[in-house]
Amino acid sequence: MTRRLWRPFLLAIVVLGAAGYWLAARARPGPAPGEPRAPAGIPVVATPARRGDLPIYLSGLGTVTAFNTVTVRSRVDGELVKVAFEEGQYVHEGDLLAEIDPRPFEVQLAQAEGQLARDLALLKDARLNLRRNEELFARHLIARQQVDDQAALVGQYEGAVKTDRGLIDNAKLQLVYCRITAPISGRVGLRLVDRGNIVHASDPGGLLVITQVEPIAVVFTIPEDDLPAVLAKLRAGATLAVEAYDRAGERKLATGTLLTTDNQIDPATGTTRLKAVFDNRDEGLFPNQFVNVRLLLDVRKDAVIVPAAAIQRGPQGTFAYVVKADRTVEVRALTPGPTTAGETAIDAGLDAGETVVVDGVDKLRAGALVDVRTRADGRPSA
Repeated sequence: MTRRLWRPFLLAIVVLGAAGYWLAARARPGPAPGEPRAPAGIPVVATPARRGDLPIYLSGLGTVTAFNTVTVRSRVDGELVKVAFEEGQYVHEGDLLAEIDPRPFEVQLAQAEGQLARDLALLKDARLNLRRNEELFARHLIARQQVDDQAALVGQYEGAVKTDRGLIDNAKLQLVYCRITAPISGRVGLRLVDRGNIVHASDPGGLLVITQVEPIAVVFTIPEDDLPAVLAKLRAGATLAVEAYDRAGERKLATGTLLTTDNQIDPATGTTRLKAVFDNRDEGLFPNQFVNVRLLLDVRKDAVIVPAAAIQRGPQGTFAYVVKADRTVEVRALTPGPTTAGETAIDAGLDAGETVVVDGVDKLRAGALVDVRTRADGRPSA
């Protein structure tokens, strides 16, 4: 391309660039004619303070524990001839669980009853002889020693009869023990012994384990500094609600009530244990399950509430950056109250409706101009 052709080509490029810049400038919003351009401010995220009820929660980590756990064992030795439960079955107190072969104890009962009949006959004969001897002694026909010997024999037979009756009661008791029933209502675990095995009262493992899951308990910990407030509520007769959440702390599993506190503080962790009870009708809680626990200690009524991120702390105390109508911020001294679930109640220094900065405070100072942005959820912050 010759030098003569280069000049028109460059001129055309310059003209097109200038036209594009002019069109872009017209499309860009700007202040009206004669209106001064607004100065740029520090970008921040802000939200208005609201008035409402703020529940005060104490959080802790807990473990679900069965209200009662029973390892069912045989109280007699013998062959396990019947298993009357299914693994995982819910049983009620008194339900038949298993049977031990009763025949050896039935034989013992028959022997004891026979021995009792024999000793009763001997006792009857001894008492008749004693009356005869007493009559003969009264007529001075026999010696006193003979009467005393016969009285002693009557006492021996009376003792034998009591022993026989004790043996009969014991045999009947063993027959009762041959029928193993549920001592509590609850969920049956896995079967530990199969039918046909010889079981003993001294077996350590037992036949099965029953756990009471309705109701069920949760044992959790709170810091020792929070214990006085809880004790004050319990002494006043208040019923404190307790909520159990899953491991992630997102899904609520059950709602119950606080039952009691432990009688000591763990010096190693500075915490104390609390026990809550849950109806657990839907069996949402399972023994030994890990849960996150929230204890509703109180509700702050008609409080001024702001996000906890808005509260700042410095050498002069607690404060927040309040956005004024002219888009500048004011350093406002505050008296914060309790904080729960990321929100703080303000006791003094702030009114409902005033806008506080919750993000972007690093570059702020009193009187700084700010550009209020929307919150992360997309709603306007001011």
